[in-house]
Amino acid sequence: MWNEFKKFAMKGNVIDLAVGVVIGAAFGKIVTSLVDNIIMPLVGLISGGNNFSELSFQVGKAVIKYGLFIQNIVDFLIIAFSIFLFVRTLNKFKRKEEPKEAVPVIDQKEELLREIRDLLKNN
Repeated sequence: MWNEFKKFAMKGNVIDLAVGVVIGAAFGKIVTSLVDNIIMPLVGLISGGNNFSELSFQVGKAVIKYGLFIQNIVDFLIIAFSIFLFVRTLNKFKRKEEPKEAVPVIDQKEELLREIRDLLKNN
């Protein structure tokens, strides 16, 4: 069982996924900082000085912080759009690097056989 687990864990896909998760988490922190410290204050100025993170209302003893929810939605949209742009750019580079399909080289004998076949068809 241990050897089977090692084979699974050492496959390229699992390691790539782990690296992707770590980089994604770090990228998420950067985008969250961008949203919290730059974008949302600007949106607050545009909307009349409102701070979305402080928007809330109280129902009994429960505090519903819908401003934080709005901020998380903005975080998600910016992260998703950033990843979309990154993947799109990466795919453009991959398409340029892919070699074009090679034109098959036809042997001289094959060419002669094709000509004979075409002549026989025409007669």
